[in-house]
Amino acid sequence: MRVGLVLSGGGARGISHIGVAAALSEYGIVPDIISGTSSGAFVGALLAHGYKPREIIELITKTRLYSYLRLGFGVNGFLQLHKMEEVICRYLPHNSFEALQIPLIVTATDIVNAAEIRFSSGPLAIPIVASCSIPGLFSPIMHAGYELVDGGVLNNLPVEAIREETAFVIGSHCNPFLLDKPLKSTSEIVYRSLILAMHAKTRERFGKCDLLIEPPALSRFSIFDFRKAEQLFEAGYRYTKELLAEVRPRLPA
Repeated sequence: MRVGLVLSGGGARGISHIGVAAALSEYGIVPDIISGTSSGAFVGALLAHGYKPREIIELITKTRLYSYLRLGFGVNGFLQLHKMEEVICRYLPHNSFEALQIPLIVTATDIVNAAEIRFSSGPLAIPIVASCSIPGLFSPIMHAGYELVDGGVLNNLPVEAIREETAFVIGSHCNPFLLDKPLKSTSEIVYRSLILAMHAKTRERFGKCDLLIEPPALSRFSIFDFRKAEQLFEAGYRYTKELLAEVRPRLPA
């Protein structure tokens, strides 16, 4: 059975996708194709490259990768996004969709034409950076004739990109709509407003997943909690382990 994995955006909360992938792999579930947007595109690229989930979280925590990611998701624009591009090329030196072990589709938004743009071939780093470019915090990224911003603007759970070519779709959504912690910065408020604006459409996409994974513990974390990478990993891992035990009969063979 062909399995697809869809990874939402969510800033630092996207690190929970790594824990989700770790739990899935322990059940013998490895995706045949990955679709991601924003931080989900970044994590998806590392998984598609062939890094094991626990290798990825070790990469983030031991090499202080979070400090570069924090710059990439910072409050001050274009130069920080180039730092993020450097990080992507460091860990994915081939910088090519074609070189990935698992097919990957990255979603970004054409801000001029109000269109969802999908990338699955050619250079890898720039589409990922564009997919992470939160409007209001960053300038649009010019690429392939488009002015691109965060893919989550139009689709923060890009199921449609792989739904027709997979028999079983697993969606990992890291943006719980109810939060347990206050918003402390303008950038958090901007991103939270974006999430709420997408609420209805994202809810509709939940129904297109054969299995939806949305760890409630993520409500305690900010989109900038990159230094809490291990906690975010554990939140995704533990919830997914518990969920898989409950739904085992429904899982792909």
